[in-house]
Amino acid sequence: MFSNYLIGLREGLEASLVVCILIAYLVKTGRRDALKPIWTGIAIAVLLAMGFGCVLEFGSQEMTFQAQEGLGGSLSIVAVGLVTWMVFWMRRTARHLKAELHGKLDQALAMGTGALVATAFLAVGREGLETALFVWASVHAASDGTPRPLAGVALGLATAVLLGWLFYRGALRINLAKFFTWTGAMLVVVAAGVLAYGVHDLQEADLVPGLTNLAFDISGAIEPDSWYGTLLKGVFNFQPDPTVLQVTVWLLYLVPALALFFAPVGFASGKGKVTVADEQGPRPSKASQA
Repeated sequence: MFSNYLIGLREGLEASLVVCILIAYLVKTGRRDALKPIWTGIAIAVLLAMGFGCVLEFGSQEMTFQAQEGLGGSLSIVAVGLVTWMVFWMRRTARHLKAELHGKLDQALAMGTGALVATAFLAVGREGLETALFVWASVHAASDGTPRPLAGVALGLATAVLLGWLFYRGALRINLAKFFTWTGAMLVVVAAGVLAYGVHDLQEADLVPGLTNLAFDISGAIEPDSWYGTLLKGVFNFQPDPTVLQVTVWLLYLVPALALFFAPVGFASGKGKVTVADEQGPRPSKASQA
């Protein structure tokens, strides 16, 4: 459940920050008339992400077992690739995200309502589609017959929305560079587990060999149904009897990814603390509004 909570929190917070930056900039520049198109684009992006998730979930149920495993394994690998790219992209561009969004919003304001809707849709839609795919893959990997994985995602998204609102109101100030660094590292660990599980799905679909070639089997020591077995599976997608290929792929992904992720990228210390309310400037007094 924790890994799914982390996914919902991390992915949801990125989308929340994008929304906060867009809305705060329009308020600051006195363009409240452009808020409606922005919210329209955001709503379309959210609906698209939810629809994409539903297609993945319900569409796969009509397939044979081998087809389900093949699809699940393939999409898990795609999801890991996308989330890895996203984590590294945010690691390097978090400081410049605000300026980038401001520039796109200025261009959209000059072009009209349709451009505003498209700007908000593209800014949030990319995050939404990536989140839907990775959540589906992670829930599929951590599925234990209970609603806990989905509950974890829902709690993470709810927390992200609350944090986004607190950012906007100026009630919360955190070091976003450090936040995205450490949550990104944890997400890389989660992605490694999803990748290993995706490989196992491909092996069960007979698309990749080695299903019976186990690296080790400690099912007797760590029972999958025990509380600690459930905890390890929920946090790390741990499997007590992985194949040699699963362990190999897990190591080949995790070690280089974490090494590259923690390589210096030129973050300036002390400049990551952000409150979106800072962008709104001083609030007009009642006398000036009159």
